[in-house]
Amino acid sequence: MTISDILMQACSAVYEKTKNIIGTVEGSKKFDRGAGGDVSTKIDLVAEQAVIETIRNSDLNPTIIGEECGKIPGERGLIIMDAIDGTTNANRGIPFYCCSLAYSTGSDLSSVVDAAIIDLARGDIYHASRNKGAYINSNKLKVTKNNTSGDHTDSVNDDILIGMNLSGAPRDIINRLAGIISGVTHTRLLGANALELCYLARGFTDAFIDFRGKIRTTDMAAAYLVVKESGGNLYSMNGSELDSKLETNRGLSFLAVRNSEIFHRLAHDLHIFD
Repeated sequence: MTISDILMQACSAVYEKTKNIIGTVEGSKKFDRGAGGDVSTKIDLVAEQAVIETIRNSDLNPTIIGEECGKIPGERGLIIMDAIDGTTNANRGIPFYCCSLAYSTGSDLSSVVDAAIIDLARGDIYHASRNKGAYINSNKLKVTKNNTSGDHTDSVNDDILIGMNLSGAPRDIINRLAGIISGVTHTRLLGANALELCYLARGFTDAFIDFRGKIRTTDMAAAYLVVKESGGNLYSMNGSELDSKLETNRGLSFLAVRNSEIFHRLAHDLHIFD
């Protein structure tokens, strides 16, 4: 069994363990704050335990980094886990939340080599391995293809749909994004960064922006690889390619895009190179 297979198996275990408590009073019961600083709910803890059990029952013995459990030492590589991304959506019964898992051979985001993300409302599994492409179930993903209306052209004059996370954003960041918000045709905020980045990988959206400095590497390590293996790219606020240490307490800002033309248009509007 490959590492990618183990990650997908863990995602499926989360789906089975949580499907009957998501959106219930029982599932939304609150506990203490996890290692990432957020209040844990029962579905977070149940999901995380399902991942840990699956990993421990495999041949892997990795260090596990999670938002609730913190760091569990191991011997081979790192599993970066966000057992429930979009907890608020899940607890309120809004069908947009996922489990996000990545395997890394080093301590940086760029060292992630395998990833799996399951859409817990629909059961679809997004997965990727370095230099082997990204997939939804068995279908290959490509950011330049819009799966609902045919191929995108690469012209930035086409309608642009941008996802962005503005939750709790400071006023100066909102002001910086104001030109983008008023200048593009469509914006979306769906509530689960990893799954929104998977939508970018599918070609559903053209870019995703989160400049709050709050997103953790556990939230996006898996989606980072899915986007890159689908042909997209991710940048920091200064225009360099995104990278970061894999730590639960490290906040990130980033811009993910499906092609260089979109990046340069948005970089201009965001004054990235000023």
